[in-house]
This record gives sequence, structure tokens and C-alpha cells, in this order.
Amino acid sequence: MDFRLTEEQELLRRTVREFAETEIAPHVMEWDQAQHFPSELIPALGQLGLMGIQVPEQYGGAGMSAIDYCLCIEELARVDPAVALSVAAHNGLCAAHIFMFGSDAQKQRYLTPLARGEQVGAWGLTESSSGSDAAALRTTAARCEGGWVLNGSKQFTTHGAVGDVMVAMALTDHSRGHRGISAFIIARGTPGMSAGRKEDKLGMRASETSEVIFDQCRVPHDHLLGTEGEGFVNALQVLDAGRIGIAALSVGLAQGAYEAARSYALERRQFGKVIGEFQAIQWMLADNATRIEAARLLTYRAAYLKDHGRRMTLESAMAKLYASEAAVRAADECVQIHGGYGFVKDYPAEKFFRDVKLTTIGEGTSEIQRLVIARELLGMP
Repeated sequence: MDFRLTEEQELLRRTVREFAETEIAPHVMEWDQAQHFPSELIPALGQLGLMGIQVPEQYGGAGMSAIDYCLCIEELARVDPAVALSVAAHNGLCAAHIFMFGSDAQKQRYLTPLARGEQVGAWGLTESSSGSDAAALRTTAARCEGGWVLNGSKQFTTHGAVGDVMVAMALTDHSRGHRGISAFIIARGTPGMSAGRKEDKLGMRASETSEVIFDQCRVPHDHLLGTEGEGFVNALQVLDAGRIGIAALSVGLAQGAYEAARSYALERRQFGKVIGEFQAIQWMLADNATRIEAARLLTYRAAYLKDHGRRMTLESAMAKLYASEAAVRAADECVQIHGGYGFVKDYPAEKFFRDVKLTTIGEGTSEIQRLVIARELLGMP
């Protein structure tokens, strides 16, 4: 097995890292404190191909591989996990769902501007009463003359207020349970669709998260995405791949926290020496570096399987579980190594600490990942 990146991948990593350090790093705390979604950054992300990383060139994307995708998300998250989250949600949920299950006409109409960075995508599955039990959603879509009428709401929607295009799941047949859930494409400005309350979050504050409300929201028949009744099954397939993105985000966040802790350990002096000379600090750094590399390899393995068209439900869940929990440990020990300075906003430690917790919740909690892994191992449905 060859674990080396190609020359093209090394160039991609350097390019995204330079962009993140130049265009994002100076604004990280400003955007975080203001809860500002950096829409001004979107055109530049689009020009780099980061708004359509795995979308084929015929639909305006960069046509990169799943491993390339991991590299991009890692490098963004190393500097600002919130920006990485927005890019991952746009690419791995909304754009991915349309690419995987949309008609050619839908791809041309909706996917192309998303991939070019001309529009921002949102994806709605979670509701106030259906989190981990996603199949218990209550939003409905009833047939009407010429299309469908949606009623209900979505919770914790990334880009719920700023998104130009949203993919939302709704019940089209109560009698069929999760087989009665379908997916729809809804453009911003559609009558009956509105943004609700913007969430005031612990972390990832530059990634906008809002409620989305559907009140007699009418969409034409051709806004049905995929086959009627297959929306929930398709959503699970989207999440399988999306978890690779969250795993990569976790790896990047952990790398950023580790590097911040290492730099501080080489600067901070106590008892006449830099604290990096103390074994307690050395062991924390050594353990974190080892966990990050293990998480990276798990993530790349899942991405490799995706690139080769192989099923990766088990591998993506393992990667997401391990990488997110390794990132939590890295962020926690970054604060610990900084001591009192890790508790104030003058250093990056406290932001990594606030941002990281979402990685163990979003796109399936750690508990759900363990259920997925166990069922795969035991051959249970």
C-alpha cells in the first residue's frame, strides 16, 4: 500500500492551506464573535473549486476525488472549523444529494450554480422532534394541482437563512413509514418558505444555522428529487458519504489544536525551561499526534472506498466516530497545555474547544455511529 499523496494532491493541500491562512485566518475571531457568515468568501471558494469539489466538470465542479475532498476540508478546518463546516455541508449534503439522485435537468439547473459558488446550498432532515430518530419527521408534502404543498419545519439547518437552494425531506405517504419520505428541491424566495430563528451557538458561529419553516409552500412536480418514497433511504446514503467530510473536518480541527499546543509548549517558560521539556506535556503531544494520524488514515480509507465505488457505511461511521472523539481530546488538551491562557480569547485554544463538540453531534451522534458500526458488524438491518 502506498500512503503517499500525489504531486497534484500535495499542490492542492498547499493551495488550500495558503488560502486559509491568508484569506480566513485574519478574520476568524471577528466572524466568530459577530456570528457572521462570510458570504464575501464564497466567490473565492468557488474559484478554487471548493464549492463543487467532487462535482464533475460538466456541472461546473472541480471533479476531484473523495481523498482530495478530505484534504480540502482538513486544511480549512485547521484554520477555521466553522468555514470548513459550511463548505462540507454545502458539498457533502445539498450538492451531493442533487448529484447522486437528481435528474440531468435538475443538475443543470441547481447543481451547476452550487458547484460554481454562485449559490449556497442547505439540506433539511432534522426537526425539533426528530433528531437521531430522523425517520420520525413531521414535515409533510401533499399532492396538489401541478405539484406539491409542503408544511412543517426543519431545525438546525446549516445555511437555513442564507442558502439559495435547499434539499428537504418530507412525508408524502404516512402509511409507509420511512418509505413514505421523499426529497424536494426548494429555491429561496419560494412563497411559503421562510427562515425561522437563527441559532445562537456555542461554537462554529460563523457557519449560519437556522430553523426553516414551510407554510403552504408550493413547488412544481419537477422539484421532487429522486424517486417518491425513497427520500429517507437516499438521505442515509448521502450521510454515509457526508460523514467522511465531518471526519476530515475533525482531523483538520485536531491538527490545528495540536499545532497551537505544540507552538505554545515551545514558547511558554516555567521553572526556568520551556514547558515542552516536561514529560507531562510531551506525552500529551505525542498521544495527540498519534491519534490524529490514526484518524486521518481511517478517514482516507473511507474516502478510498468511496472513490472506488465500494460501500463504506461501516468505514465512514468508524472514521467519523474516531476522528471526532480524537478531535475533542486534542482540543481539550490544547486548552490544558495553554493553562489559564487556554481559557481566554487571546489564543486559539478556546475556540477550538468550543467548535469541536459539534463534530460528535452533527451528521449522526457518536452514539448513532456506534449503533451503525455494531449493526454492520453483526449483520443486523
